[in-house]
Amino acid sequence: MATSRAPLPFTEAVSATVAQSTRSGFFFDFDGTIAPIMRDPAAVFPVPGAVERLRVLAELVGRVAIVSARPAAFLCERLAGVPRLGLFGLYGMQSVVDGRVRTEAEAGAWAPVIARVAADAARELPGEVLVEDKALMVALHYRSSPSARGAVERWASAKAAELGLREQYGRMVVELRPPVEGDKGTLVARETEALTRAWYFGDDLSDGRAFDALRGREERDPAFLGIRVAVANGETGDELARLADFTIDAPEHTPAMLDHVIRAFRATPYAG
Repeated sequence: MATSRAPLPFTEAVSATVAQSTRSGFFFDFDGTIAPIMRDPAAVFPVPGAVERLRVLAELVGRVAIVSARPAAFLCERLAGVPRLGLFGLYGMQSVVDGRVRTEAEAGAWAPVIARVAADAARELPGEVLVEDKALMVALHYRSSPSARGAVERWASAKAAELGLREQYGRMVVELRPPVEGDKGTLVARETEALTRAWYFGDDLSDGRAFDALRGREERDPAFLGIRVAVANGETGDELARLADFTIDAPEHTPAMLDHVIRAFRATPYAG
């Protein structure tokens, strides 16, 4: 799909955001965007400087949030130092409200089915495949054995068809999740309704839906500006980069881009 406007230079995008700070928002994927991709998902932490920049940014704009496939409890642990940060886990099936994880009731009803899928995957898939049980979603990681991709995808497709689940493909992973409505795109569309400026940083295929949500809002509302930032990678980053306004080379570079934004706010006497 073609973009609905000519890409803005970075400095103009930042200036437009600073000019309407209270109605601006920044949204980030977690893994591959503000944290590295690792073989052991439990070992992942934000890149140096990311938490500090998010904390500052949350004091400058109307909304800052993480939109992730991670469980919300994991996000709480990793990002506890940012008090005004919105946290949405499992593609929006979970959110953090007043410090507590809230799970969508429709999704929660699928927990027994997901538990069964996790057990079946651990028993039936090759041992090199990491089965990550997220309670409401199962992630099948084949990063340690890329040759297992075909077996993982076939198994996931069969299981999804058998149990009525949805598949989500990503960077060396296939996820199986409940067939509830909602993804990163619908979540971002909802969270940006009251905003006139919104940035989204992502690295994976599911982030393309958030990009589409921003583009769709621009097409409906000429006063709205959506800024799409892709984090390059050799697995899915090229596809996402074609949809982006700007690209950065790695999660470690995200804080540096945010520094440019933060400096622009601090150089402006008043931003409303």
